[in-house]
Amino acid sequence: MDIHVVTSGETVQSIANQYGVTPERIIIDNELPNPDNLVVGQSLGIRVPETVHTVVQGDSLFAIAEQYGVDAEQILRNNPTIAADEALSPGEVVVISFEGDPPIDNILINGYAYPFIDRSVLRKTLSFLTYLSLFTYGFTTGGELVPIEDEELIAIAGDFGAAPIMMLAPMTPEGNFDTQIAHEMFINPEAQNNLIENIIATMTAKGYVGLDIDFEFILPEDRQNFINFIANVQSRLSPLGLLTLVALAPKTSGEMTGLLYEAHDYPAIGAIADYVLLMTYEWGYLFGPPMATSPIDKVREVLEYGVSVIDPNKILMGVPNYSYDWTLPFVQGESMAEALSNQEAIARAAQYGVTTQFDEVAQSPFYEYTDSAGAAHIVWFDDIRSMNSKLRLIPEYGLAGAGVWQIMNYFPGLWMVVNELFTVNR
Repeated sequence: MDIHVVTSGETVQSIANQYGVTPERIIIDNELPNPDNLVVGQSLGIRVPETVHTVVQGDSLFAIAEQYGVDAEQILRNNPTIAADEALSPGEVVVISFEGDPPIDNILINGYAYPFIDRSVLRKTLSFLTYLSLFTYGFTTGGELVPIEDEELIAIAGDFGAAPIMMLAPMTPEGNFDTQIAHEMFINPEAQNNLIENIIATMTAKGYVGLDIDFEFILPEDRQNFINFIANVQSRLSPLGLLTLVALAPKTSGEMTGLLYEAHDYPAIGAIADYVLLMTYEWGYLFGPPMATSPIDKVREVLEYGVSVIDPNKILMGVPNYSYDWTLPFVQGESMAEALSNQEAIARAAQYGVTTQFDEVAQSPFYEYTDSAGAAHIVWFDDIRSMNSKLRLIPEYGLAGAGVWQIMNYFPGLWMVVNELFTVNR
């Protein structure tokens, strides 16, 4: 796969001519929101089909896969719209393989989703995932679970060979993390054991293969209590063949202070859990000053510390799948960014006719524009270049894989890079 950065005057047709592919191929692979109005600085994934199949009446996905000696999942990864449409149409051209080098690594990918995810987006994404984590079960201080509507998503994940992971978080009914709910459960052995019994019963009944513990903003004085809880969970799940995964704040040393960091003991938790997700994103966030969501220099700092105290084979690197638009000037304590998908970010750049720039240190794209009311804005987002840079850190550091927060919007640039670089373990 080539990555092409659009220059002034270029069109989809002229770019297609340059690489010897059809314009339709570029539009389909990138799901271009602006095919007739490319943005200078916009990056495109260019894939050259090696083997294609034209669908005839009576063809099925599995019959085509058998005909060419490939997995059905490979066809879905090469042609995500097939999964979205849930059908093949006579005359449709299906890419069996693309030109390029073989994958450089085998990795795990965990994708996070809310129960209200658009089902077509879910289907397009599942062939790229090892695990699907469903956000999120809450719990009471007495250890009773607060369930979610997850049966349909578990069933769809099963259809595509992705294993479901149950998520657990101490949340208020409004969806905010609650340190007190966690604290009261930690110090009440009866409630804690009741919670674990309820977790096991639910996982067994619904077919979950693991538990993702996402406890954020834990009181510093609960550091050891949190470790003990994870150990308790692991001791109960492991004999049943169930995984324990823990989400950890992005730390660069063991001495970091603050509510987000202090209770997340990398060495202790990493030694207990089967996997940990290092949440290497949210440097640029809703209420913070404008900057890249996951600047690669900052991500590297977290990974350097992470692999120094945790077995790299247990680490999943967090990958963000969203962008932010800040109105300028930014005022701390008053300003709030607007969340966008990465596809929406490009569409907005096209709408305002601006040029995107690329920060080489952060390895992230951004642009500025002025809206119809005269207000200045800056948008930091991800594209296929930034995703390529981030995902190549996985083999560089010998990590187990990635955790994508979140898969609610389909981002072709991310999944094209995954498809190009990796074999996803199932």
